[in-house]
Amino acid sequence: MEFRRLGRSGLSVSEISYGNWITHGSQVEEEQAHACVRAALDAGITTFDTADVYANTAAESVLGRALAGQRREGLEIFTKVFWPTGPGGPNDKGLGRKHIMEAAHGSLRRLGTDYLDLYQAHRYDRTVPLEETMLAFADLVRQGKVLYIGVSEWNAEQISRGAALARELQVPFISNQPQYSMLWRVIESQVVPTSEQEGLSQIVWSPIAQGVLSGKYLPGAAPPAGSRATDERGSGFVGRFLRDDLLTAVQNLKPLADEAGLSMAQLAVAWVLQNPNVASAIVGASRPEQVHDNVKAAGVVLEPELLEKIDAVLDGFVESDPRKTVVA
Repeated sequence: MEFRRLGRSGLSVSEISYGNWITHGSQVEEEQAHACVRAALDAGITTFDTADVYANTAAESVLGRALAGQRREGLEIFTKVFWPTGPGGPNDKGLGRKHIMEAAHGSLRRLGTDYLDLYQAHRYDRTVPLEETMLAFADLVRQGKVLYIGVSEWNAEQISRGAALARELQVPFISNQPQYSMLWRVIESQVVPTSEQEGLSQIVWSPIAQGVLSGKYLPGAAPPAGSRATDERGSGFVGRFLRDDLLTAVQNLKPLADEAGLSMAQLAVAWVLQNPNVASAIVGASRPEQVHDNVKAAGVVLEPELLEKIDAVLDGFVESDPRKTVVA
């Protein structure tokens, strides 16, 4: 495993991080989820990402039990706050002070830890003054319950405003967690340059485009049984990629992956890591062998000629509009 610094900070994270967005507590039984976490640890992954909303808090509990007994100082545990959780009361959502404080304590309890390495605003909350949100995060830092703060799917302007307040409050604001893949590049023109300027790194989710870039979805064929596209509890994001013309183009990446000595999934993960502003790529898994396959992308350098060939294959299928950064 290779490691990178997260933002302009002293925190190192594994290039491949393990996330349990749609697996733990919902699609994958707990015993299997624990096996995937053990596989991640065995492969050298130290960075684990979750959120209170995943499986309505159950994912955090599963991850906490899976990591129990591990040396806490050797792990980086990340979670997020914003989406509705619990019974759905008026303060069970958003980035108001009350919800942030109560959500943080709930996450700490479920994860079985005294502190979070990174606490992230899962989306931007337009209904709450940003000053209130950032002060609540700053107070958690000063209480020692959070070491660093970050965000997810904020646009460039929102990141700049958050960074300015973080400097004023003297708290370490170091990361953004966006969707990013060969097919979804909306962060490149604005979010990445702004993040570089403000000292943030990207921790990217869906680097394999919900499994599409693994090549398992074939044009003209039904999705494989048990795949994300067939599970009603899975993500709706995969639907945007399930077009025969796009799937045909993706199949044309197979010779390029072979040329690099990689599986298609490894090529996809390695591709996002070529961006120097990306500190880590989040991978999920329903089986331990998926973890072992994905971690082989760590430390891989793709030659410029290969990157140009990838762009040529996917020409016309890449989404780059920065206005699509915010998906809430």
